[in-house]
Amino acid sequence: MACVVTVDDPDDPRLADYVRLRDVQLRTSLEAGHGLFMAEGEKVIRRAARAGYPFRSFLLTRRWLTSMGDVLDGADVPAYLVDDEVAARIAGFPIHRGALASMQRLPLASVAEVIAGARRLVVCEDIVDHTNVGGIFRCAAALGVDAVALSPRCADPLYRRSVKVSMGAVFAVPYARMTSWYDGLEELRAAGFRLLALTPDQSAVPMDKAPMGEQVALLLGTEGDGLSSRWVQEADEAVCIPMSAGAMALGVDSLNVVAAAAIACHNLMRR
Repeated sequence: MACVVTVDDPDDPRLADYVRLRDVQLRTSLEAGHGLFMAEGEKVIRRAARAGYPFRSFLLTRRWLTSMGDVLDGADVPAYLVDDEVAARIAGFPIHRGALASMQRLPLASVAEVIAGARRLVVCEDIVDHTNVGGIFRCAAALGVDAVALSPRCADPLYRRSVKVSMGAVFAVPYARMTSWYDGLEELRAAGFRLLALTPDQSAVPMDKAPMGEQVALLLGTEGDGLSSRWVQEADEAVCIPMSAGAMALGVDSLNVVAAAAIACHNLMRR
């Protein structure tokens, strides 16, 4: 059972895991150095626990003690109890969800491990926005994608914002990070995947008309620049989501990457 400890000082060193949650540079360094990540909100905390991530500690306001009681009962770690003002001073913003858990990362699987047996795969190239990464994982989980592969420069799926936006979907979809951007797609092709590069170019094959095959990897690029020319050239086919004539007339020639991912993953699921 968790040991509940009341803390009144936001500078208490025992709360170091929770400091300045919006400071991306600090959090990236701290979380990588200590092998931890942050789960925010009761649903996300429960989903992380079900996925097998060990607890390091909790940071709770008093009203969450009862609803989180069963989780605390199963965790032999400190549960730091603070008031709303202290919580906000520690984190750097008001914590409306009132419950945080510092959790230990698990060893990351290799690309070969996560694609073994997979039929539908999403591959993200250099998507550095944590919100977009979380949104893509949520689409993948909802629409039957088996796994996600990330290029080396992609944002961390276990960063607090990614986890929050995904509503814990980052715990449900197996993922791995490529060791090489330059030739990372070769491993997927060798495993039998047909590589489809999603592009806003309306001269590309409409996605609902593109041949799929048994195993398909959907390549997604960054907002704005999209996929690199190398990855487009390495793909078996470039595909697009057709835009309406009205949208094109207004200069709207593409969707943001999360909306595009949702449509494309739905297409994969149907086929």
